[in-house]
This record gives sequence, structure tokens and C-alpha cells, in this order.
Amino acid sequence: MSSQVTIKDIAKALGISASTVSRALKDHPDISRATKDAVNELAKKLRYKPNAVALSLKNSKTNTIGVIIPELVHYFFSSVISGIEDVAYEAGYNVMICQSNEKYEREIINTQALLSNRVEGALISISKQTTDFAHLQMLEDSGIPLVFFDRVPDGFDSDTVIIDDKKAAYSAVCHLIESGCKRIAHLTAPDSLTIGKYRLEGYKEALKEHNIPYNEDYVIVADSFELAAVATRKLVQLPVPPDGIFTVNDLTAVGVMKTLQKMGIAIPEKVAIMGFSAGSYSDITTPTLSSVDQHGYKMGATAATVLLKRIEAQRIGHGEAFYIDTNLVIRESTKKI
Repeated sequence: MSSQVTIKDIAKALGISASTVSRALKDHPDISRATKDAVNELAKKLRYKPNAVALSLKNSKTNTIGVIIPELVHYFFSSVISGIEDVAYEAGYNVMICQSNEKYEREIINTQALLSNRVEGALISISKQTTDFAHLQMLEDSGIPLVFFDRVPDGFDSDTVIIDDKKAAYSAVCHLIESGCKRIAHLTAPDSLTIGKYRLEGYKEALKEHNIPYNEDYVIVADSFELAAVATRKLVQLPVPPDGIFTVNDLTAVGVMKTLQKMGIAIPEKVAIMGFSAGSYSDITTPTLSSVDQHGYKMGATAATVLLKRIEAQRIGHGEAFYIDTNLVIRESTKKI
């Protein structure tokens, strides 16, 4: 007998037809209790499992949702995936995860893979290179409901699950100011990402409210560990260097901290550091990192719940925005108020 037990194998062993076995497994009323018991007992003994692919083709359902994320290396995105998977698996759906590696071309390949695998819906956070969204529109035009999370493109009438980036950044910068910082720099994301735009707006608003002049020399596009090292050295070499740095994500903040420490600059005594996402890095740095908690798991769980409702309703369009609350997690990298 083959390693993959089929209905025909059970039918042959019991001397009955395959259709009788099929109806017995479905508890059909026309099949006797004795036959049902015999079929189910043998199926259990032989560890029979229905062919998921055949069932999905028959029912025109794959019970699979797709996920496209920029990078798995970020704690935030890995926690988002945990939330997605818990909700999806509980509802009987499989999850196909694709990583764009922050590349537009890779994101296009990801969308083609989702189409080829006939996913029933997709959860997407766009790459920093993506400014043309035709490939995502192709998914929607194919009748696949989309839910965007964290990084959201313009021009789609799809559901979004996001935080109030401007408000979160404003709170983070206010904390730095209230703890004594007067010259605060900001390492931001590229203009193509709405999260970078809104976090920069929150930074500016906090400065304005506290009558601190905006200094364009203090704002540098640097949203990775490697870029943070270059940006930090540039900031330190300014005639009047900053005494506080707010970064667009935690990995960038860690890059800032490591560079300052190599230069012998004390944190937070000389320069206070505030990150964004409150990930696993926050607890293991020395000093520990103050950050904005985005609640990635909740964002993922919410995004999956919203998508599954769309799939069950078989409805696309008239999207809603769902906001996840944030909070500051104050640790050792910022001065005590």
C-alpha cells in the first residue's frame, strides 16, 4: 500500500466501493452505522487524510491566505506574522509567507506567486522601493481581497490596519524634550513610505509645540543598522551636535547606540536615544532601549481577522482603516523625567 493512503485503498481493504467509503467518511445517512464504523476505524488505523489539494480544486477554495512583508529580520514583522498565523490557523486557513527584502522587483514576484497558488486573500506591507502599485492592483482585479498593514500604498479602496504614526512619533519626541533634550535629531525613512512621512510630521509638531526650532541638519534619511552608523557620525561632527536622537525603528536605534559607544559618547548622559517598535532589541541592548510599542502581534491578528471577514463575505472595496493603539516603553536610553 502506498505511503499516501487513499479512499480507494480503504475501499479495496473492506471490499466496498470508493463512493461508499467517501459517503461513510462524510457520515451520509444512506450508509449503515456498521459500515461507517468499519470505514472510520480503518481510516484512523491507516492514518488516512483527505487530499487537501483535490478538495480545494473541487470546492474552488484553497483555504490559503498570502502575506507579503518587507523583511523577517525585524522583530515587528515577525510578531505581526505570529498574530496572523494564530488567527488564520484557528479559522482553518493556511498562510503563505513571502518576503520582498525591501525590493520592488521581488515584491512583483511575490504577487505572482500568490496568484499562482490561488490564495483567497492577501495581507501586504509594501517595500521601501515600491512606488508603482500595478502588481498589487492586479491581485485586486483578480478578485483577491487585500488588507494592507503598517506600510500602506495610496489609491486603494482596501482595508488598512495601521497605527497613528504621527501621534506616536509626537509622544516619543515629547518624552525626549520633557526629559531635558533641547537638540533632537531624527533618523527617518524614505519619502516613499507613509510611515516615514507621518513620523517626521509628529517629530516636527512636538518641536513646534515646545518652541524648539526645526533644524534640517538634524534630519537624515537612515532606516537601517548600517545607515545609522553613517548618520550618527555625521550628527556628532556638527558644530552643535544633538543631545537626543529619535529613530524610525529599533534596528536603526541600535546602530546609533553602537556607533556612539564606539566613539565614547555616554547614553543617555550625552545623547538620549528613542526607538520605534519596542522589539526584542529593546531589552538586550546596554543600556536598554526606550521605544514606541506598535503591538505587532495585535496588528497581525487584527489584519487577519479583517481579511477573513472579507473572504467570507466575498466582498471587495469600501475599505476601512483600523487603528492599533501604541504606547511608550521607557527604559535606560532616555533620561528620567
